[in-house]
Amino acid sequence: MCPSALEIRVECHSGHRAEETPRRFFIGQRAVRVIEVIDRWLSPEHRYFKIRGDDEAVYILRHDILGDRWEMTLFEQGS
Repeated sequence: MCPSALEIRVECHSGHRAEETPRRFFIGQRAVRVIEVIDRWLSPEHRYFKIRGDDEAVYILRHDILGDRWEMTLFEQGS
C-alpha cells in the first residue's frame, strides 16, 4: 500500500462484462454509497475509479488486482 492510501472495504456490482464496479464502500464503520462513477482507468497492476459519494465528496478508489485489496487514494470534500 502506498503511504498516502487508506485501505477500505468495498462492495461491488459485476456488470455485463463481469467487471466489478464499486457500489458502496466503508471507511471504518462509515458507509458511503456510490452515486456516480465519474471516470475509470487501468494500470498494469491496479484498477482506478473516480467516484462521487452520497456525501457529495469525490474519491479515487484503487483496486490492487493481484492482492485483491482496495484503497482510497484521493478525497475531495463536497460543496
